[in-house]
Amino acid sequence: MVVRTRAPHRRDLLLVSAAALAWGVGGAVAAALFRSGDLGPMAVSFWRMVIATALLTAVQAVRPVAGPATASRRSAVTTGIGMAVYYGAYYVAVDRAGLALSTLITLGAGPVFVAVGAGLLLGERLDRRGGLALAVAFAGLGLLVGDPVGAGAVDPVGVAAALVSALGYSAVTLYGRTSGGGGGGTLPSFCAGLLVLAPFALVEGVRPQTGDLVPVLGWLLFLGVVPTLLAYRWYFAGLRTVPAATAAVIVLLEPVVATLLGVALFGEALSTGVAVGAALLLTAVALLIRP
Repeated sequence: MVVRTRAPHRRDLLLVSAAALAWGVGGAVAAALFRSGDLGPMAVSFWRMVIATALLTAVQAVRPVAGPATASRRSAVTTGIGMAVYYGAYYVAVDRAGLALSTLITLGAGPVFVAVGAGLLLGERLDRRGGLALAVAFAGLGLLVGDPVGAGAVDPVGVAAALVSALGYSAVTLYGRTSGGGGGGTLPSFCAGLLVLAPFALVEGVRPQTGDLVPVLGWLLFLGVVPTLLAYRWYFAGLRTVPAATAAVIVLLEPVVATLLGVALFGEALSTGVAVGAALLLTAVALLIRP
């Protein structure tokens, strides 16, 4: 299927950017949950889907909408499965290969897969400014993750999981473009993602192992509403006109936000290389968003 490429609307560019910012904040919230609630990564992913699905169900009960066509439902279910694969495989990679290497592979390979897939499947081609932005983004990403390997040996299972995560994200983005953004951020997509994550979360354990549930429930509620329900709807709405490769670069705002919040909230060190890398990623996004 070939998608006709239109000039991206400023509003849609801002929607994709807002989604990336929300996902970056979501990373910090997940880190807080790991510390305070003794929840594992699959459990956090499960609960964010549960909350997003429940809220969207309530909204549609109050404001009913016409049921989607069979093709749209199929698109939504496919997108939901891709969302679950993307996050689930990424957390497996973090557990097996470490955060830095997993981030480098997933966020580094993702834009490459998207750019190649968009060219082959959708007929989208990067112009000179888009190619420059992609190159600047790769340079910034390399600096941002620093030394990805460290002293230990590389776990091949972790590397493979990171590549699967990148493929999952790329598939979601490309599929969102083919459907005009209509298949993602809907109730069927969240239900599909929830069903995929449920068995893994149940094996890991979904009950917080802490005495004070109030902050844990608060973090989970925020995670389900902003970085999940709202962010995915913003992202897929923006894909109506934003080319897939452009969206993949803009989403690199996520590690910038996560890094800055890690410094501000968790006392993580901010090296010169990380600061320069974050500046390069922001520059790449600015190149794409400016008229």
